[in-house]
Amino acid sequence: MPRMLDVSDDVRAEIGDEEADRLLAGDSAPGQYDCTSCRTPGDSERERTSTVLFVGDETAVLAFAHATCVPSQVVPVSEDQLQGAVRAITSQEDGAPAPAPAPAPAAVATVPGGAAGRPAAPQPVIPQPSAPEPATDVPQQAVLGVTCGLVLCGEDLRPALVVEPTGPIARPGSTGPGDDFLPLLIEQGFLPVMDVDKPPSAVDGWSVLLVEGMLHAVMQPSPGGEPPTAWWQAHQPLQVTEGWRAIAAKSHEVLVYAAPAGAIGRQPREDLLREALERAASRGTLVGSAMRLTGA
Repeated sequence: MPRMLDVSDDVRAEIGDEEADRLLAGDSAPGQYDCTSCRTPGDSERERTSTVLFVGDETAVLAFAHATCVPSQVVPVSEDQLQGAVRAITSQEDGAPAPAPAPAPAAVATVPGGAAGRPAAPQPVIPQPSAPEPATDVPQQAVLGVTCGLVLCGEDLRPALVVEPTGPIARPGSTGPGDDFLPLLIEQGFLPVMDVDKPPSAVDGWSVLLVEGMLHAVMQPSPGGEPPTAWWQAHQPLQVTEGWRAIAAKSHEVLVYAAPAGAIGRQPREDLLREALERAASRGTLVGSAMRLTGA
């Protein structure tokens, strides 16, 4: 039976016209599936379904998602990440529970539902050790910590990442003691954030990568039309809350804030995290951008 599949030009170019036509005819596409974005059941015979192709160095995996969650697209990922996703999918198909993710070696806080800064019901923030992933072309002694949570912008909850290095970031080739983290990001299109209630503008070419509903990387554009590269990448896929993932999948966008070392700090609750963002903004030490959500 024909399927209600969306196969983008990029996906078709990767898998070929013959395989794409077989998918659309229903020969090689499942009728029912678990959406690779929201993880709820889908039915390609009754609802529009996106084909999402995850491509590694040697392996490619075709997944399916509700068209209302993510569009059909090609998502470049590292081979290790893709093999991990394959193992998880295989485990689930065999009827065994997917393996629990390893403790995240990144400074990630999964904030339960509720807006950062809503004092009526502050939720705990759970910090973890910093990930040993430096920003591109910056000294190895500083690494980036990432906090994940929901931020209230006006009347809307928005999924957000807050990035803060563990130490000063020097400009490549610089020998001075200065911190060029924010100037380097501004040169890439990030803009100063003066009011946390207003979402930052989008920056071209950057994106936040989710694979199988877990946070994998912040991707940056490469010169010369080359595939995007990871600006920050988790050593182990990082869990996000269902609320965060659902809002991100609906909006197809994530707000990414960045501040120099010590500007935000480890905050035990989401209302304190919001207050730290507001302090950084008032001091002119907060930049941000809205990034496209890729993957699922």
